[in-house]
Amino acid sequence: MTRLLTCLAFGLMFCNLPGDGQAAEKSTPPNFVVIFCDDLGYGDLGCFGHPSISTPQLDEMADEGQRWTQFYVGASVCTPSRAALLTGRLPIRNGMMSARRRVLFPDSKGGLPAHELTIAELLKKNGYATAAIGKWHLGHRSEFLPTEHGFDSYWGIPYSNDMDREKGFPNYRQKAAEDPHYFSPIEQYQVPIIHNKEVVEKPANQHTITKRYTEKAVEFIKGNREQPFFLYLAHNLPHIPLYASDSFLETSPRGIYGDVVTEIDHGVGQILDTLKETGLAENTLVVFTSDNGPWLLFDTHGGSAGLLREGKGATFEGGMRVPTVMWWPGTIEPKVQTELGTTMDLLPTFCSLAGVGIPEDRVLDGHDLSSLLKGETTESPRQDVFYWRSEQLYAVRSGPWKAHFITEGCYGIGPKKKVHESPELYQVEQDPSEKYNVAARHPDIVKRLVDLAEKHKASIEPVENQLTK
Repeated sequence: MTRLLTCLAFGLMFCNLPGDGQAAEKSTPPNFVVIFCDDLGYGDLGCFGHPSISTPQLDEMADEGQRWTQFYVGASVCTPSRAALLTGRLPIRNGMMSARRRVLFPDSKGGLPAHELTIAELLKKNGYATAAIGKWHLGHRSEFLPTEHGFDSYWGIPYSNDMDREKGFPNYRQKAAEDPHYFSPIEQYQVPIIHNKEVVEKPANQHTITKRYTEKAVEFIKGNREQPFFLYLAHNLPHIPLYASDSFLETSPRGIYGDVVTEIDHGVGQILDTLKETGLAENTLVVFTSDNGPWLLFDTHGGSAGLLREGKGATFEGGMRVPTVMWWPGTIEPKVQTELGTTMDLLPTFCSLAGVGIPEDRVLDGHDLSSLLKGETTESPRQDVFYWRSEQLYAVRSGPWKAHFITEGCYGIGPKKKVHESPELYQVEQDPSEKYNVAARHPDIVKRLVDLAEKHKASIEPVENQLTK
């Protein structure tokens, strides 16, 4: 009562009573948009140094936000990487990684287990609207689809766009090598589009699929402007086969791969413009990244890892360090962020920002990056990265040091698997291309990383493998 009388005496504008504009603004949890590309390489964007792929929208997003130069995924191929992002857990913990089948296929019987908690499920506890658009690849059977994992709606393809291949068509790899501008007839891949749980198009018209993903994303944002939302937009490109809509075909000097990336970039611009036009920009964190490195097997139809070594499928940097841009006007200070982060950090970060508790009944591999994002600290809570492939720990990074226990080339090409009697050691801040093995000079660091790896492996408990069911 005393405070109220004081406010009346001096004018309400000078007081912060509960329910005033400032308090109401702070009580509104932020929106989250994750734009997840497929097989986009570290060097495939203008803001990451590509000389001929034009990405003006992402370049502007990076100028207004943060370009993360040391950001990683949980695995170097599709299925396990997606499981890591959505659950905040290494896929070795939930059966979403296999030595025999590295991803899920149309004949697979498994998928993301029901007991796993996704970002969407956790945010819904605080009233978030949730939508998944694009490539899922965490189980195509009804019980594994996005609407069973916390998403209110789903529109997209259930697995990679080169699956459900029809016989009788030319070999894509051979044709792509012969003709840099080649793209397959739609009928070559009988991949369906699913709306919630119903097939609404088969085969998917992949010429227009990027455009339609963006349209669905814009529609969702406009339809949920009055409540907090989480939008997971997972493009199925630039994974092969490559397709672009008519207005983008033959527009990039990089060829059809450049056309595809340019169209994705254009869609990012439309999403950011929608957030600005609806007044949501300053209350929305947008994260743009990729599921793994480039598929180098496909010549000019594959992307570039830039200065990084190898690509998709490998645990060298080119397979698991991905181009990442984060944008949140008014909250994120524009800068180049060189601290460590991973896609698994998104779950605890989003939960922290949304005021949602994280589960305590399971091991999480993510860290809360919210203080780093908001500039409250300059040091990332993440200091280590673990590089799993085919149910084995191939490498570990701690600070600037990375030890390889097993090395193998990228998906489909590259050196054969080699188990090292003595680990290789690289200082990846000085040597991001992993050219210079300095293990002989630093035996103490090698031992420390070996001990770190053994401690980490001891935390992994056996679970049912979902990819080999």
